[in-house]
Amino acid sequence: MFQSTRYKLIEFFLIFIVTPVSFTIDFPFWIKGIIAVTGFVYIIYVLLNIQKKKFSIAKHLNWSLFLRNTLIKLAGIAFITIAFVFFSDKESLFKVLLNKPLMWLVLLFVYSTFSVYPQELIYRTFYFERYENLFQNKKLFIFINAIVFSLAHLFFRNTLVIVLTFLGGLLFAFTYKKTKSTLLVSIEHAIYGCWLFTVGMGEMLGFPS
Repeated sequence: MFQSTRYKLIEFFLIFIVTPVSFTIDFPFWIKGIIAVTGFVYIIYVLLNIQKKKFSIAKHLNWSLFLRNTLIKLAGIAFITIAFVFFSDKESLFKVLLNKPLMWLVLLFVYSTFSVYPQELIYRTFYFERYENLFQNKKLFIFINAIVFSLAHLFFRNTLVIVLTFLGGLLFAFTYKKTKSTLLVSIEHAIYGCWLFTVGMGEMLGFPS
């Protein structure tokens, strides 16, 4: 049952469409919390017991290539975002880093540990393990991954957030496709997300500042 195409399509619709869209509707936060936790527990169960996915660091990861590619992309992101913040809201440029360095460090840790890794388990590991064999067109598969990743951020009600998360979804999907490593894609995600907070785009992404 768990592996049938029909079951997977229903599962996909409920997890990646219905749930994030429902979070844009005003209803008690505790109910949203129950939905989120229940969904996450289900995803972990399926990964471990249905997909037989082992949570371990893969051997022979090409760290040097990964770090080189990530730093090259980060350089481009840094140039664009510094210019964007400078011209759109100059006062926010590196504001938290310069004025509240301790809060900056705490938030980077909390974000990387408790936000990034669960997102990558859901939107890369689970998504790829469950649905990749349903798509003959791999480019479409990655495009849809970016779409549903941006949908997960609908509750921000911010067009720029949707655009950024779509672009980020493309980057992370390509990284996961190449490496098949939740660890590496989580590191990449954390680096870019932490940079956006550092450069002064934190309020847009839901960080306190």
